[in-house]
Amino acid sequence: MLTSARLAVVALFATTVLAGKRGLCWTFCDDPGVFNNGDGEVVAIYDYETYAPVSTNGNGGLGFIGMQRCTDCSSSPIADLASRQASQGWATVFTLNEPDINGITPSQAASWYIQYINPLAIKKALPAVTSSVTSGEGLSWVSQMISACAGQCYFDYINLHWYGTTFAEFQSYVESAHSQFPNYQLVITEFALQNPAGGQAAQVSFFQQAFPFLDGASYIQLYFPFVATSPALLQANGGSAATIVGTGSCLYNNDGTPSAVGNLMY
Repeated sequence: MLTSARLAVVALFATTVLAGKRGLCWTFCDDPGVFNNGDGEVVAIYDYETYAPVSTNGNGGLGFIGMQRCTDCSSSPIADLASRQASQGWATVFTLNEPDINGITPSQAASWYIQYINPLAIKKALPAVTSSVTSGEGLSWVSQMISACAGQCYFDYINLHWYGTTFAEFQSYVESAHSQFPNYQLVITEFALQNPAGGQAAQVSFFQQAFPFLDGASYIQLYFPFVATSPALLQANGGSAATIVGTGSCLYNNDGTPSAVGNLMY
């Protein structure tokens, strides 16, 4: 018999798109299960790796999505990608983290993707790109990769990141991505305001607008606000993220309870 948690995972990847689109960008979080309260809004979780890190409650009953964030990582060796997918049973894979600003050309990414990602008989996302509008970065990098693939890259999702200053800017970016790639679903695996002066209150206001917009957009498959951790853990382990984004968008308080932003996830 399928458990309720397993049913949620199966439903997530069913042909029919259900209401739940929210996920956890799982970075140093304690208990992801606090967001899995049975209402079906939060359905997925990923952590930039092809293994699920230890937490006090596993993956919290959410659908884990493996991510091969670099072409070959010591933490997630490319040689282990297929075996980890098979053993863990994840039904979707995310690939390459912001290659458009990390020195990976569209041609290199296409060749790598064809060799390692194509063979996985699951849902696939193209590499996650930044919202840069510089030529050769962001959406233009995606277009160049698709051209370099010459029809040989099999994928289901365009993967986007966004950091900026207003909801209007975010909405425009998402809608422009849909206009550019109308035949594919979008997943947004990182997004928040970029270190707003208003701190957490500004992030709350932004997400109060962003979540309904994304929920109502039929071309959005999943979205993951940045970031599923606490301010203290982000400052200790997140590198430059706390400086660039700020800590106001963290989904957890330092005591592990949902923050003001986290409460919007329900």
